[in-house]
Amino acid sequence: MIDHFTQGPLTPAVAYAVSVIGSFVGLVFAVRARRTAGAVRWAWLVLSAACIGGTAVWSMHFIAMMGFQVSGTALRYDIVLTVASGLLAVVVTGAALYLAITRRTRGSLLAGGAIAGSGIVAMHYMGMASINMRGHMGHDPLFVVLAVVIALVAATVALWFALRLQGSLATLAASLVMGVAVTCMHYTGMFGVHVTLEESPSPAPLPGSTTSELLLPLVIGLFVFLMVCSLLLMLDVSDPRSGGEASAGDGDESGVSPEDDESYTARHRSDDVWTRRR
Repeated sequence: MIDHFTQGPLTPAVAYAVSVIGSFVGLVFAVRARRTAGAVRWAWLVLSAACIGGTAVWSMHFIAMMGFQVSGTALRYDIVLTVASGLLAVVVTGAALYLAITRRTRGSLLAGGAIAGSGIVAMHYMGMASINMRGHMGHDPLFVVLAVVIALVAATVALWFALRLQGSLATLAASLVMGVAVTCMHYTGMFGVHVTLEESPSPAPLPGSTTSELLLPLVIGLFVFLMVCSLLLMLDVSDPRSGGEASAGDGDESGVSPEDDESYTARHRSDDVWTRRR
């Protein structure tokens, strides 16, 4: 028997909250990348990809997996495949963000959505492949297709948000929507899982780490990473476009623009001022 909610609603609620937070911070970084250029843009893109791909997608997946259990067998996770799935999510998200933000065309948006969506699906099933158990896991093709469709749509919408969002409230609303999409994609794929237990299981211990052994470093690493990202946001709260506007007004200490000065002179100008009276 497969149980996806051994911890009750706590696991999906925490997973959804983490996905929303990662989406929010990642979208803020994406907006910064959209408004800058050069090395600064690359820095914002990397942070955005790490937050969206690493936190909103990958961390959400493995937090939700804390509630996954199969009766009759223990579960262990292969560390190499687990880490590789996280790196894959970050890389494909970064590639999609770069393509969408630098090109800014409908074709690049759709291509980026396809890249990110395919990468998210690959991350999900790579994470599922990292599970070692006393049995064989299979996936219902219908649920796989549904998960792929949800991932493609969610990735494309996320990129559209990154290109269009303005303001904190809009970013928060987009993050809530992205959290729903990522969570739905995960559980859609999970509901298509079926397991056939081994009739004569081996007495040898299963290789890999338990869910609790994965949870502690994941939570600590996630907390530290989000703290660093929050500090970066607090240290750079100004809109990159406001610098030029502010500097444009700093050059004239009198507070009067050249246009105002011209209009002022024009009102007092007379062609006969220096003409000698006869």
